[in-house]
Amino acid sequence: MMSNLFFIMLFFFGFGALTALIFPRGLPARALPAIGAGIGSGAGFALGVSHLFILHPSSFILSSFLPLTGFALRLDGLGAFFLIVIGLVGVSASIYGFGYSAAYEGRYSLRVMGVMLNILLLTLNLQVMADNALTFLILWEAMSLSAYWLVLTESDQPGTVRAASWYLAMTHAGFAALVAMFFLLSGGELTTSFADMRSTSALLSPLTRDAIFLLALFGFGAKAGIVPLHIWLPMAHPVAPSHVSALMSGVVIKMGIYGIVRVALDLLGGGPVWWGGIILGVGAVSALLGVLYALMEHDLKRLLAYHSVENIGIILIGVGAGLIFHSYGMMTLAALGFIGGLYHTINHASFKGLLFLGAGSVLHATGTRNMEEMGGLIKKMPYTALFFLIGAAAISALPPLNGFASEWLVFQALLGGFNLPVPEVALIMPVAVGMLALTSGLAAACFVKAFGITFLALPRSHEAEHAHESPLSMRIGMGLLALACIGLGLAPFVVVPVIGGVLNGLGGLPDTRAAFTSNLSLQTPAAFGQMSSTLVMLGLLILLAVIPLVMKILRVNKNLRVSDTWGCGRVGQTPRMEYTATSFAEPLRRVFAELYRPSKELTIDFHPDSKYFVQSIEYKSEITPLFERLLYDPFLRLVQSTARQVRKLQAGSLHLYLAYVTVILILLLLAARWF
Repeated sequence: MMSNLFFIMLFFFGFGALTALIFPRGLPARALPAIGAGIGSGAGFALGVSHLFILHPSSFILSSFLPLTGFALRLDGLGAFFLIVIGLVGVSASIYGFGYSAAYEGRYSLRVMGVMLNILLLTLNLQVMADNALTFLILWEAMSLSAYWLVLTESDQPGTVRAASWYLAMTHAGFAALVAMFFLLSGGELTTSFADMRSTSALLSPLTRDAIFLLALFGFGAKAGIVPLHIWLPMAHPVAPSHVSALMSGVVIKMGIYGIVRVALDLLGGGPVWWGGIILGVGAVSALLGVLYALMEHDLKRLLAYHSVENIGIILIGVGAGLIFHSYGMMTLAALGFIGGLYHTINHASFKGLLFLGAGSVLHATGTRNMEEMGGLIKKMPYTALFFLIGAAAISALPPLNGFASEWLVFQALLGGFNLPVPEVALIMPVAVGMLALTSGLAAACFVKAFGITFLALPRSHEAEHAHESPLSMRIGMGLLALACIGLGLAPFVVVPVIGGVLNGLGGLPDTRAAFTSNLSLQTPAAFGQMSSTLVMLGLLILLAVIPLVMKILRVNKNLRVSDTWGCGRVGQTPRMEYTATSFAEPLRRVFAELYRPSKELTIDFHPDSKYFVQSIEYKSEITPLFERLLYDPFLRLVQSTARQVRKLQAGSLHLYLAYVTVILILLLLAARWF
């Protein structure tokens, strides 16, 4: 059964890519690649589900896949979990993309989009099955390049080429680190299986193991978008087609999480406490800075991109806490940290994929990503507004949706840190709790802004006033992820034990599964609290039933009354009187001014006859992200300066070039002789 699902997945991804090549335009160019991508993703999803829920084999091996190439594939529990994550977003994005790509007809290449979408999904699914370094690296590069071409889809739009270039630069810097890491881990033999790496990693010197971990953190962190390697996310995600943005945020950056867990926990079997401390610290900083910069954004998709940085940080907080507990042999708490991180991985894929699809529907209807030009869309786009509201509530960790369930588990893991035997290390945990709590509160404030400014009040532009609801396929794609947000939130008693089983055996973790009472209430091993999203939902439903009952008992007048909204004495309301995204975020901009350090420009035009009469006032304020200002801008200036100096070597003289080659050859021969 599992091999059949695997080959069905391969066939339909190949079908989608081939039909995209054959049909360059028209309905077939949109429908057939979407069918291939959707069914292929569904087969991958079914393969992961059958592994975890039905057959429970120890592994699914295809050792003869592409013989004589060094390719090796094997599916274990961790890979199966990520197959479910990929399939969940892949199916939704494929269905959504059929309707969304209609606007690209005659403007951009549907052929390139269809081919690269199927290649991206294929390589993502095979990535989590890779069983040696060669297979892993080839698939990693194919995944990165296909995503690059998808980001470049709207290449004539401002910022697209720059964003794609930054993405390519960062992903290849990370790729170089991963090549070095696997050379150290495999002893220079890239076809060495992961099983052999596990057995020999304990024999490596501590210095080599530390180098492997740091290279892995840089290489996978560049893909995940951790601070300060996140610079490509707020550039690339906004300019990509929205269903591609959903895939990149929901799935592609999760390959960084997969890689960190696979290498640090599985292949290396854990390490010293500072490994977990670095990951926990990077995660906490990424979470807080991500949400702070998201609060200042007016571009809806760029706002969501910064929230991807935030949520990757939350995932890494759980993973880092798990590694710290693991280093002290506190396996039950370690499992809880990893469970919280992986649970938030699939939850983030669901609600962030949903939010990007919702933002794409708004862009499809209004032609703009600027929230200042939106407003009043809830009346024009009721389904999109509902789906976006579900995603906004989920990412704000409001019960009983999925974001609440996984963040609660991460909090519980951190609270268990008070049991650590070293006070200096235990002190890290309450600091992380405070940063995570602040992040959660700011995220809720940010999505009050995102939903309210976009969908409520009066339209602020002609485009918003004449917006329209999205086509059926786009609504279906959003609806599937909205159901996932609800289902994953209401059923932690199903999800948490499964993730516990996924972690069983990795790095020596026992089969520790969080216990439930009557399959409803979760009791954490640290005994700091217990939670049941299901009971919260039942309570809300009872409350909704009680309210009309009380109204009936009190004989409240239910007749509808229509009247004007109070406007401070002003009769006619206009969009100029509404809150804007700028005014909403201004108090927080002042609170965190030392971090933002905004540039300000005030221009006042006076009447030519008297300076006491003002004709116009123009105020501009711009925030340059901290790491872009302090790290990347100086680095780029250094590279450009060095390039100008090196350019002088290109004198156009063949004799000079031969002299260069001769000198370098002599130096290499001397180095080979000496070393």
